[in-house]
Amino acid sequence: MDMRTIGKSELSVAPLAFGGNVFGWTADEKRSFELLDRFVDAGFNLIDTADVYSRWADGNQGGESETILGKWLAQSGKRDKIVLATKVGKWEPHPGLSADNIRAAVDDSLKRLQTDHIDLYQSHAFDENTPQAETLAAYGELIEQGKVRVIGASNFSARQLNEALDIAEREDLPRYEALQPEYNLLERAGYEADLEPLIRERKVGVISYFSLAAGFLTGKYRSDDDLEGRQRKGMVGKYMNAHGKRVLRALDDVAKRHDTQPVQVALAWLMARPGITAPIASATSLEQLEQLIESTQLKLDEGDIEALNSASGGA
Repeated sequence: MDMRTIGKSELSVAPLAFGGNVFGWTADEKRSFELLDRFVDAGFNLIDTADVYSRWADGNQGGESETILGKWLAQSGKRDKIVLATKVGKWEPHPGLSADNIRAAVDDSLKRLQTDHIDLYQSHAFDENTPQAETLAAYGELIEQGKVRVIGASNFSARQLNEALDIAEREDLPRYEALQPEYNLLERAGYEADLEPLIRERKVGVISYFSLAAGFLTGKYRSDDDLEGRQRKGMVGKYMNAHGKRVLRALDDVAKRHDTQPVQVALAWLMARPGITAPIASATSLEQLEQLIESTQLKLDEGDIEALNSASGGA
């Protein structure tokens, strides 16, 4: 397995992360356990969730994903085999990144996760109402207490992340070792223009989300009819245009050359990008998970990457 280090930390992860947003939403507890067991038994270790998952599902309040993950950890005994990542700041009971909120939120997450520490604790979104020094100092307390090992940021702009890194260096506070941005073959411009140069210069790891553009890059959505009745219709529908279809054709061409599927190609492209530590992808069936796992064995050549870059309009 091609293990990669998250930023300058001591956390070492396989090049694919499992997205826990599906736990308690499109994957019930039994199926979630099956997926987690297969993922870890295949040699992968990074599992990403958040306290707010999956608040958006009918009947849910938030905390469902962490709760299911915690039950699995207690039942499986595989805590020492995973790098556990969760987030704080976007759930109504624990909003924002104030010191008081972080202290309360981490304890609640630890209870749901049934563990004594979180390997990667991430700011889910920038908080304009809290000084970054306050947030980083609070994380420092958690690290000293052994509740958190490493911290990361999600949905930060280049300016916000750079400011946080400068404050950490200047005031001897913990620094964000990971960034979690939206990034895939259809969402490239913002990340590559501003964030990619920064994370490479400052040596911050990248764990991209929406790696498959909410499922569009799997190739299973080819027309508006394919979206009817789908839970992700709103998220996927915006890609049903000339640009999206051009990218799908390029994925099809590369997949055919390698006797594989578009999903493997889309993930392999991300894994080959400079600075990417591990893209996040989710599965709701063991068949889907096997496709994700197979993507880590696919090596794209320069011609493949050039074709995908050309179709997606990036560099």
